[in-house]
Amino acid sequence: MCSLPVPRAPLSRVAVTGGTHGNEMTGVYLARHWLRAPAELQRPSFSAIPVLANPKAAAACRRYVGRDLNRTFTSTFLTPQVSFTSAATGCVYLSCLELGPQPQGVLRADVFSRMRALVARVLDFIELFNQGTAFPAFEMEAYRNVGAVDFPRTEDGDLAGTVHPQLQDRDFEPLWPGAPIFQMFSGEDLLFEGASTVYPVFINEAAYYEKGTAFLLTEKLTFTVPALPALTPVPTPAS
Repeated sequence: MCSLPVPRAPLSRVAVTGGTHGNEMTGVYLARHWLRAPAELQRPSFSAIPVLANPKAAAACRRYVGRDLNRTFTSTFLTPQVSFTSAATGCVYLSCLELGPQPQGVLRADVFSRMRALVARVLDFIELFNQGTAFPAFEMEAYRNVGAVDFPRTEDGDLAGTVHPQLQDRDFEPLWPGAPIFQMFSGEDLLFEGASTVYPVFINEAAYYEKGTAFLLTEKLTFTVPALPALTPVPTPAS
């Protein structure tokens, strides 16, 4: 069972941001489109505000400028802002949507259309909630990060091999002990030496080369999302 904050009042304003990473073009161009045509985001019970999250990085077509914005959402960084916003407007609820993989600096029509539809479904969900719809509990799978694996390297730190063809493009698929994970430039295979089955993600992700990460290891979990009850109408004081 997971525990989530439950809104007690209709949501009146929603910010829809895109382009946290300036070279992931789906979010960049959706945000730019919605800034020109914001009516697509609006619903009867709330206003939606489009935001280009990282304009400097988007202009340079780079993941980030100065610091990785997607590594800035720490409790230390957010607490003052969230406290201020909560005092002014009631509550803050954060949700992140990510589709991929997609090549950096390239806009793909299929990913663009899927993300556009996904955002629309989230806004429709908020509208249903505001109108008094109750949502039942359900089970879902999730993946929890349990570690990172670097590439094999030479003594001077250069790559000595690359991700094995049998692992490439198999994000979220089971990786068993003894399975090949790297193909060395010298010709031999390196095998996974873990003690149990894991689920690799961000396999050979371009943005992770600077972090010394060939892929992340995750474990698969199943948990229950509790029911979201309908909003209770606020009684009108008797005159």
